[in-house]
Amino acid sequence: MAASREAAPGTVTAAAFGVGGLFVVGALISIFIAAGTHDAVMAFHATLFILFFVLGIFAIGKRHFDAQERTPEPPARDGINYHDGPIRVATIASLFWGIAGFLAGLYIALELAFPGLNFDLAFLNFGRLRPLHTSAVIFAFGGNALIATSLYVVQRTCKTRLAGDLAPWFIVWGYQLFIVLAATGYLLGVTQGKEYAEPEWYVDLWLTIVWVTYLIVFLATLARRKEPHIYVANWFYLAFIVTIAMLHLVNNAAVPVSLTSPKSYIIWSGVQDALIQWWYGHNAVGFFLTAGFLGMMYYFVPKRAERPVYSYRLSIVHFWALIFLYIWAGPHHLHYTALPDWAQTLGMTFSIMLWMPSWGGMINGLMTLSGAWDKLRTDPVIRMLVVSIAFYGMSTFEGPVMSIKAVNSLSHYTDWTIGHVHSGALGWVGFVTFGAIYCLVPWLWNRKQLYSLALVNWHFWIATLGIVLYITAMWVSGILQGLMWRAYDSLGFLEYSFVETVEAMHPFYVIRAMGGGLFLIGALIMAYNVYMTIRGHVREGEAMEPAPAGDGQLAAVGAK
Repeated sequence: MAASREAAPGTVTAAAFGVGGLFVVGALISIFIAAGTHDAVMAFHATLFILFFVLGIFAIGKRHFDAQERTPEPPARDGINYHDGPIRVATIASLFWGIAGFLAGLYIALELAFPGLNFDLAFLNFGRLRPLHTSAVIFAFGGNALIATSLYVVQRTCKTRLAGDLAPWFIVWGYQLFIVLAATGYLLGVTQGKEYAEPEWYVDLWLTIVWVTYLIVFLATLARRKEPHIYVANWFYLAFIVTIAMLHLVNNAAVPVSLTSPKSYIIWSGVQDALIQWWYGHNAVGFFLTAGFLGMMYYFVPKRAERPVYSYRLSIVHFWALIFLYIWAGPHHLHYTALPDWAQTLGMTFSIMLWMPSWGGMINGLMTLSGAWDKLRTDPVIRMLVVSIAFYGMSTFEGPVMSIKAVNSLSHYTDWTIGHVHSGALGWVGFVTFGAIYCLVPWLWNRKQLYSLALVNWHFWIATLGIVLYITAMWVSGILQGLMWRAYDSLGFLEYSFVETVEAMHPFYVIRAMGGGLFLIGALIMAYNVYMTIRGHVREGEAMEPAPAGDGQLAAVGAK
């Protein structure tokens, strides 16, 4: 899908004709499926594919004719004409889907506290909204942020334009189609029922096409780099892209009932299916929510702090230790199940070992501020990035502790796990993404600064309060659950019925909903700030932000 290097952006090349031809074929196949299926959801999704392919064909033509009239964008300060259009789209999409995901999460939190809020409507049922929330936050909010930042970082650190002309656009818009297909499938009841892997076979197939394109573009950009050195952030991004592709292909290997049916059957069964699912599930956390966002940390923290990475040598050790250890830790999700005990112990052992490289990365990120700690007082963006690293350290300590069998016997299936997941998702992933977007928006839209740093400060404190309410409520409720479930009376009977344990959770669920509401309010403040920044406004009385440092100072290679 990549145009030749010599072709001007927007030119209808042989590659553009090829993409247009593939879109025509895709539209015809989608029409065939829509006409032949007896499933309403499959017909609806086939119609979405038709619209995507038809609009894609028109977009290619319109882009060509617009290029004839439009003057090309001026090159960046370093003289390179970067390909930032798709990155702008992914940045806005990340914020949009983030607010949608946070809103869905708030609603299901309220449903747990007040069950009548499902109104006996199927699409408002907790079982359908919960995967909508998790996928919207992880894959839509986080995924778009990773696509945007990885494509931005690889260009700047390699001093070259993205490989391909149409391919980056296909990645971004194809990924949005995947999100819409997955989300509407959940609401309409079409799902595999696999944690973090709910979409059915045809949605998985589409994501595979988009993801392979993403990998090719990233690798081709690295191959054409003008810098001899590959900066460490790119190693983390590359590990995230490659490993997620492998996990996705193996875990979602399925046989569809027919070409026109949304139903499929996973080729794995029994405990093998469970092991592969949590090999995928844990490493979706490990490589999607950890490795990818560490790539974000290793670029935006030094960039915003205007300091080189504290120890480039430590960053390389951090990378290889994390990549090797993480892939083995999945069985700790299956303690006290039919999985062989040796496999459970293996997962626990590697989980505990993960503490060391994880904290090595945390220390490296925090110590990057050596000589620049005063910025925490004046710059709420760097404060948000640094607090995200602190949450990363806390989550990567708590995770290994919870993997220990004795601890897991208390925590498993309780709200403690929910608190752990959200301390990482809101504190680490959320804050590092917010910080990266606050950095990216002025750079991508050529603005001197954000509309308001004061609003960033409000966002930081409101969201932080929301996170603290959320995770403390879940820690207390989770431990209380575990203790109530294992309490016996003098005759050896369970002391509490399950309904009594549910009733005991009510005040904590209300507090959790309050915390989620505060986090959503922070995101809405951010959306307003980003909108006003893109419009080119600056709030009266705002101090000027420092100009971004050059990318050449990100790493003092071999210095420490």
